[in-house]
Amino acid sequence: MNHVERFRAVMNFQPVDRLPRVEWAMWWDKTIQRWKSEGLPAQLRTVTDILAYFALDPYCQFWIGTRDSASVSSIHQRHEEGCVDNNDAYSKIKPSLFPNKPPLPPDHSDFQDMVPWSEKQQQGEAVVWITLEGFFWFPRTLLGIERHLYAFYDQPELVHRINGDLTDYHIRMIKKIASICRPTFMTFAEDMSYNHGPMLSRELFYEFLAPYYRKVIPLLKELDIIPFVDTDGDATLMVPWLLDVGIRGVLPLERQAGVDAANLRQSFPQLNMIGHFDKMVMDKGEDMIRRELERLLPAMRSGGFIPSVDHQTPPGISLAQYRSYLQLLGEYTLRAAR
Repeated sequence: MNHVERFRAVMNFQPVDRLPRVEWAMWWDKTIQRWKSEGLPAQLRTVTDILAYFALDPYCQFWIGTRDSASVSSIHQRHEEGCVDNNDAYSKIKPSLFPNKPPLPPDHSDFQDMVPWSEKQQQGEAVVWITLEGFFWFPRTLLGIERHLYAFYDQPELVHRINGDLTDYHIRMIKKIASICRPTFMTFAEDMSYNHGPMLSRELFYEFLAPYYRKVIPLLKELDIIPFVDTDGDATLMVPWLLDVGIRGVLPLERQAGVDAANLRQSFPQLNMIGHFDKMVMDKGEDMIRRELERLLPAMRSGGFIPSVDHQTPPGISLAQYRSYLQLLGEYTLRAAR
């Protein structure tokens, strides 16, 4: 099977030759710095180069920014403080938001960088995916953490205005991207849960987020792009809300937050999942890594699940320890398909 066939088959609960071997969150810069001091070739500079070096599957992410390049540094993106406190402030910065040419990740300079990846994807030689800033994430970057949570009650019209504009932008960007390349899947960056569950109630989700998901997701479905939500912490209580608005999958399923993929599979048989390998065991030796993969094996065999580190690999992990993880990951992604 090629990479696209394999990903789609897994997510559609169909047989595969092996599970994908991926790093959805890549690695901390300090992790790469450590590994280069331990033997990772210094000439490996891009994510693509490092993925190939580790023989991981070629998955290419394009994060679609919401600010023009000139304003990224001038608009405070610190979640703690924010840069918007009312409608007038939002109107003032809006001209620097939702650009026609959004900034892309460091490895990519323009949408045209998608062209060679689109060609590879059409041949099954790579999987392209995109990330859009979500309807919880984006208002928080503008308002700041505390003001954002109060705004659901004190400034509801502002939250709706921001998310309405974000929806229009996403639809425009998805159509533009689809004219160049049709991603295999995508994620909404949200981070709207923590180790005790969602940061907002079901009622607030359905009032302030659901209407906008329901406008964007039909277009994704029309283009055969599988939608995921990326939210740290424990998303368990949120899963039925997400499924209800058309989201098919969740990542990264952080083990330290108490997430249990086996329980999620039992409660939501059609849920797609990526991640869930407890990064905290990676420096505990081969036996602990194997034990963690044994824990995941039933979920891996159930379909709709791709094992991956449940967030970025931290710099406390040595290159040798990461190699041990990869070796065992290769073994278990084969075992899960038998």
